[in-house]
Amino acid sequence: MIIHFFKILYKTNIGCLINIFTPFFYAISGLFMKISDDAHDRKNNNFLGVMAAVICGISIGYLAVTNADAAVIFLGILIGTLMAWKIDCMNHIISLLIFLGIILIIGIPPIGIITLIVCAGAAFLDEMGNDNAWVTQNNILYNFFQYRFTLKIAIFLLAVLGLFKVLIPSLQIPDLQFLSFYTFIFFCLFEISYEIAGLKFDAIYNGLESLLRIIRSVDGSTND
Repeated sequence: MIIHFFKILYKTNIGCLINIFTPFFYAISGLFMKISDDAHDRKNNNFLGVMAAVICGISIGYLAVTNADAAVIFLGILIGTLMAWKIDCMNHIISLLIFLGIILIIGIPPIGIITLIVCAGAAFLDEMGNDNAWVTQNNILYNFFQYRFTLKIAIFLLAVLGLFKVLIPSLQIPDLQFLSFYTFIFFCLFEISYEIAGLKFDAIYNGLESLLRIIRSVDGSTND
């Protein structure tokens, strides 16, 4: 049903609605990606981790099939994390499979191979630096990789090139996809949502647990 909905959305002439939803789904993706990670790592709650991973996979899949910039960024993150062997738990695998399923069935807009390589390389460096024991001894480097600044800088530079493309329409570099500057802003929303979910995770977790208890109690009373 989800795939069918995306196919209708992709084929219909509602580009303005897609643009409206884009920042929302960037934020949702970052929020539930972090909830999925922390539910697994901090609370050992596989059920909540998987549910959050499903939402994350669907939202990133939506972005990839409706926006070329999002497609190249999230495919780059996927490749970078795979290269760093960071797809290492059930949550990650489920989110990955949903994301790949959506883009393989629906397809993605054309993307630049050089841009994909840049994003994948930046994501790989961030993941490797984040776990490097030597990096943790240097506060500047630790914070740089902790907050994945390599990828942020790469996206920012590609967005700046996108501004030059607006000013100079004839500017073309084969296989290099210039990003919209809005994409950099939207990706910052993704990162901010990710960090907020980490900072406020206990409150979010308790709220979701309370909601699940209410749903279970209502379901139980209905079954009775």
